[in-house]
Amino acid sequence: MMQCSILRRSMLTAILVTGLFGTAAGAAEIHVITSGAFATAFKELAPVYEKKSGNTVKISFGSSMGTAHDSIPTRLSKGETFDVLILAGSALDGFIKKGDVTAGTRVDLANSTIGASVKKGAPKPDISTVAALKKTLLDAKSVAYSASASGTYLSTELFEKLGVAEQMKQTAKKIYSERVGSVVARGEAELGFQQVSELISIDGLDFIGEIPAEVQQTIPFSAGITSNVKDRQTARDLIQFLASPEAAPIIKKTGMNPILPKMPW
Repeated sequence: MMQCSILRRSMLTAILVTGLFGTAAGAAEIHVITSGAFATAFKELAPVYEKKSGNTVKISFGSSMGTAHDSIPTRLSKGETFDVLILAGSALDGFIKKGDVTAGTRVDLANSTIGASVKKGAPKPDISTVAALKKTLLDAKSVAYSASASGTYLSTELFEKLGVAEQMKQTAKKIYSERVGSVVARGEAELGFQQVSELISIDGLDFIGEIPAEVQQTIPFSAGITSNVKDRQTARDLIQFLASPEAAPIIKKTGMNPILPKMPW
């Protein structure tokens, strides 16, 4: 009788162990690279997903565009492999055309807007209207902007549209491989422009606000599954979680506007 009881307990233990650790034993590791705008949200969301799924998320960071050594285009060109890319939608489309990302897997997660910051305690200039933004740019002794999506828009479109392009050649600087806010917080630039989510997460800054709606650029940040993904279903599950109502409050808190799209699969 005692032997039967011991056997039953052993069988029950085996079942419990399988239930508790079976997922872990077969758990997947998924490697994601995200650009800066979605990085703060993803740092918070990844542990939530790991706890729910039992999978492990390996995170890398890089800018959506540009030739910096750690940008996503550079890292892919050097042969680094990832399962999921999260970056500006237009940049993701470029990778889809090249075949690096599988067509039909793009999912828009959140919209991002451009804002400005100064060093904590510094006077906050007015950027509330187009005229005020132009004056602030002309008055600034030094301006920092991103080498990625927001900075590309500023340097190739906005400065020209505002009629400040020539002066910006003298006072504005493109920042590679770190966030614009870090440069401003160190006092190396008087004024910094980047995606709102990349500014409000940095200590040592005072956020001024978004640039005016008339000249604003809203950028969707999107996820896509790479063509060399190791586990396609796990990649889909992660993206579905990132696009879910459960993830939306964290995305919103970090300075982006969740989209809550339908899945393409």
